[in-house]
Amino acid sequence: MQGSFADYKKDASNWITLAGGEYYPDILKDACNLYKPVLVLFGQLVKSSESSSRLFLEIAEVSEPWMRVQLLRVFKRYVCPVLPVEMTKRKTKAAEFEKEFNSKFRPITEVQKAFSGRPLRDEVMCALLWEYKDRGKKGYDLTERFFELFRSNFPKLQIIGPERAGKDILMKEVFENYPNPNRPIDFAIKDEENVLAIGLARYDSDRGGAQEDDRTGGYANCANEFLGYTREMGLNTKLIFINDGPGLLLGSMWNDYSTLEESWKGKIMVLTLRMVTERITKEWLNSKL
Repeated sequence: MQGSFADYKKDASNWITLAGGEYYPDILKDACNLYKPVLVLFGQLVKSSESSSRLFLEIAEVSEPWMRVQLLRVFKRYVCPVLPVEMTKRKTKAAEFEKEFNSKFRPITEVQKAFSGRPLRDEVMCALLWEYKDRGKKGYDLTERFFELFRSNFPKLQIIGPERAGKDILMKEVFENYPNPNRPIDFAIKDEENVLAIGLARYDSDRGGAQEDDRTGGYANCANEFLGYTREMGLNTKLIFINDGPGLLLGSMWNDYSTLEESWKGKIMVLTLRMVTERITKEWLNSKL
């Protein structure tokens, strides 16, 4: 293995990839054009609902998924800041969530007053909704570019997995007898007969504190589970963590990933995109450690 992740820390900023972004207030025109229909419909539902619970259930009945999710995000801002929007996306769970959270709903009269006090092209709300628009895009870009790099460097090997948005691979699809069959991974690398490596890819725009501990702790659990399995089964399959972005420069992230890589020496590789060509080799992928 060419060096270690820790070796790159002395000039770490040169090894991360910075994804592009958008400027404020340049985004406001497009944001308002995109989300004005959401605010129009929300306003109609607010006027026709006799209670905030009814408003929530009416939103849940909206058939178009994108519109329903945007309405739920507006509802969260106006009616119930603690509402977990991601968990409410499923229409079938609406009544269940209404019962659980209705005690925290702001009264509909207050919602109506607050909403009517804002312009229909509410730039603030549209900017807030715009923040969700490309959520995950940087991660998809990272995975896609890694796939392109890998195929360019190793045209005779196969790399499988969702290159952008798509369903994760489950471990049961890679190893039939894996003890945690529904563990998701982002990619698997194969030759004609063997699984040479599996991996996860994440882009960290900004990460620290508890989020940082969750990420590296989750990776450590994954590594111990998977490499314990390969040792028991006599496999030489490696584990690759593709991580990139300025979040790597925050807190103890770089040190934590370095420690993770060393915890199963030679079996784990932590990489940014700029390290892929230099560090991943056929010799390492095929090595028996």
